[in-house]
Amino acid sequence: MMRSLYSGVSGLKTHQIKMDVIGNKIANVNTTSYKAQSVTFSELMYQTTQTASGANAETGKAGVNARQVGLGVKSGATKINIETAGSSQSTGNPFDIRIIGDSFFVVNDGTKNFFTRDGSFYVEGAGNLAMSSNGYNVMGWQVDAQTGKIRKDTVSALQIMSPENMTYPPEATTKAYIQGIIDKNDPQVSSEAGRIVSVSLFDNRGYAYTAKLTMKATGEEGKYTVELDDLLDSAGNSVKTDDVKLGSVQSLAEPKTLTLATGYRIEGTNLIYKDDDGVEQSINLNDPNISASDKAKIANAYGYTTFDEFAKNYQTSGATETTLKTMFNNGQLANALNADGSITSDGKQIVGGVIQYSPATGVIQSVNGLTTNLKLNLTFGDDPNSAFEEIEINFEPSSNFNNNKVSTIAAVSGDTEGQGTGRKLGEMSGISVQNDGMIYAAYDNGQTKLLGQIAVAKFSNASGLQKEGDNLYVSTLNSGDFDGIGVDISADGGYMTTGVLEMSNVDLSSEFTEMITTQRGFQANSRIITVSDTLLEELVNLKR
Repeated sequence: MMRSLYSGVSGLKTHQIKMDVIGNKIANVNTTSYKAQSVTFSELMYQTTQTASGANAETGKAGVNARQVGLGVKSGATKINIETAGSSQSTGNPFDIRIIGDSFFVVNDGTKNFFTRDGSFYVEGAGNLAMSSNGYNVMGWQVDAQTGKIRKDTVSALQIMSPENMTYPPEATTKAYIQGIIDKNDPQVSSEAGRIVSVSLFDNRGYAYTAKLTMKATGEEGKYTVELDDLLDSAGNSVKTDDVKLGSVQSLAEPKTLTLATGYRIEGTNLIYKDDDGVEQSINLNDPNISASDKAKIANAYGYTTFDEFAKNYQTSGATETTLKTMFNNGQLANALNADGSITSDGKQIVGGVIQYSPATGVIQSVNGLTTNLKLNLTFGDDPNSAFEEIEINFEPSSNFNNNKVSTIAAVSGDTEGQGTGRKLGEMSGISVQNDGMIYAAYDNGQTKLLGQIAVAKFSNASGLQKEGDNLYVSTLNSGDFDGIGVDISADGGYMTTGVLEMSNVDLSSEFTEMITTQRGFQANSRIITVSDTLLEELVNLKR
């Protein structure tokens, strides 16, 4: 039988294989991250009919080359064009990720790791980042619970929407600062009510509150008082503040005479006034058990809005300071009256702080003569069940300048670097993937949290990877092994881009050209069989 017949058959088979590869490439022209293959041919084998001989120096006869007849062709290799990247396809989906570089995503089917360039991901029902096509989990590194940083250990599934990641825990406010200008000519600052400065704060459970502080001028140059006026919850309701401590009790010299307002008079130990119907009423100033409304009347009689504010005034008796409140509680308030019903006050007590600005420069000098900080203790008498933390209020950013009778003093939660602000419970509002594969969650309380990092695999011979379908590869002896840990994509200059996918790297113009040459090769090999058949026919016909 003629050897050319078998050579033709081998040619048909190898060109058919090449056509199969071309057809597969064209079929995958729009497959995400598909890497084109190419087939190379090699000679099958040779039959040697005469070996080569060397030259004979004695006779002068030259050497003779070997006589060999080829027996056909075979497919030498099927190579993957894995180094050439495909074009980018914009999707706008934040979980569509393209690798720039020669790395591979690591995915797992529950038992085995695979590698892929297909970055079309989604978050499945259990909260894991997974491949959209087959649900395989995307593998990466977890966050160390102690340090809050990535721990590069054996890769595991990235559960980015676990129950603990859906919320960000609340935190109590521990710091605040006062900024702006307090102008001594501001009518609010010099009034009895003072200027209100509101501090927004949170407790450990994330409930919001507002502490209303009042700043007042003392009459001394550069000296002001600050006291807690009220504590409001998020609904605007007052919270009991009897045990709240702001700074300490300060005795402040502020001599003044408290005179009776029009419509009030004193008879013995009684305060006389007329009610709304014009009927005279009396309040015994030495009665410690009078009603809250009568206390308010006493305060109004001496020009104060509240009894507590009125009762802070004190008289000096030697080295002992006796407040009007103490005298009232002891049933002795009437003893503080002058003959005309007025009260001579040598000063008052405040529960808060005395802020001293430099009369020369207007910058802060001290709070209560010590530091520039004032501590607000909302633990309600050191209640062990209190959800509040002590808040340190820094007055250093404030100043005492002329600002055309307008004060701009205001409170800001947290310190000047944004620490200690406190926060409410945060709900997850978004997820982003950075260029290095780190995944962050954003929360509606302004916080961000590191959830994990997508790890990648690198191979010394990526072309040696074996295709497994579904855009997946597995490692082989010739590609190099995966160590189970992976690498950071940015280690060699690579990075990830979100919202885009890598397209197929099939070049249709090249494939159609290859198809033509393959068709002609197949056609030529079929002619070998046809001609060889004709020759055999002539040989058979010799017997006729």
